[in-house]
Amino acid sequence: MSETISILVVDDEKEIADLVEIYLVSDGYKVYKANNAEEGLEVLEKNQIHLVLLDIMMPGMDGLQMCKKIRETNNIPIIMLSAKSTDLDKILGLGTGADDYVTKPFNPLELTARVKSQLRRYTQLNPNSAVNEAAKNEIAIRGLTINKDNHKVTVYGEEIKLTPIEFDILYLLASNPGRVFSTDEIFEKVWNEKVYEANNTVMVHIRRLRGKMKEDTRQNKIITTVWGVGYKIEK
Repeated sequence: MSETISILVVDDEKEIADLVEIYLVSDGYKVYKANNAEEGLEVLEKNQIHLVLLDIMMPGMDGLQMCKKIRETNNIPIIMLSAKSTDLDKILGLGTGADDYVTKPFNPLELTARVKSQLRRYTQLNPNSAVNEAAKNEIAIRGLTINKDNHKVTVYGEEIKLTPIEFDILYLLASNPGRVFSTDEIFEKVWNEKVYEANNTVMVHIRRLRGKMKEDTRQNKIITTVWGVGYKIEK
């Protein structure tokens, strides 16, 4: 793993931050630590950070507020850490723009696997491929143009900024026009993990995606809901 990849760990519990640091450093990442949100935002401003591990419960500005703040200017992957495993927390976490969610106590190996998965996704956002190759990997469907190489997405001529997960969901639907994907199928294909319990993660991401695409103001929606089955993009 290249040492140029920097990860920011924001957690007011020093023992947890130190433990996470040990695992990440042994995987070859450079680690910055902050024990509150304000300090974390400062680190982000001064350094090039590629991923943030962010605790939800912190004194002062909490992780959810910090996540929203980061998302105002930055598209890097954010993984939330929380001691609560309730679904409400999960939805709140993802609703603020987080890409993934790990509950404490966590298995450090699972955490580093999630980190790798999010970084893989993010590095695809910054491809080195030549621009003239781009046209080959472009899909145009129902007013939507989506480019696999440079991750550029336009909806009726207006460019929209998506997180890597939102992009992958949209690309999956757009590259299989007419095919209905259940939320479980979307989860397994996009997250590359088996679904073990019912969760609302996919629905939350699709809701955010539709918001960015301004689907609520459109008569003919690009993403169609097939009630009781899943989602599709019509040809």
